Amino acid sequence: MTEVYAEPGSSYWPVLWGPVFALLGLAVEALSGPVHPLGWSLAGLGLAAAAAMWVRARRSVCSVSLTAESLRQGKEELPVARIAEVLDGEESLGARVLGGGWLAPKGTTGVPLRLEDESVVLAWARDAGALREALTGLISQ
Repeated sequence: MTEVYAEPGSSYWPVLWGPVFALLGLAVEALSGPVHPLGWSLAGLGLAAAAAMWVRARRSVCSVSLTAESLRQGKEELPVARIAEVLDGEESLGARVLGGGWLAPKGTTGVPLRLEDESVVLAWARDAGALREALTGLISQ
């Protein structure tokens, strides 16, 4: 199914931080004396591996995908048919956050939704306006 709206949660560019820092360290070391390329290579690979795990976790927990059938927030999926209305921000106090966390992920803004059973849940996205617009377009059909 084609996505109406999507956010990946993270890009892969943070994986490059480790090798770049290792190259900078190698360059500074080359200016000051003997060079240890094996040590810097291992440090760069170790940092890249740690960053890759972090990126994978962010892509799993902080991704958003909206299709005509479902809204997926992190690891939680909500059928679009269950959404009755997209609400204004004031009505979200005490609402359950989609995706399984206590709060919306850092850097995201909440989009409160009233479900068909009259309960209110909080969807979230980095571009909350675009998610709100896409959801409104889907439920008004």
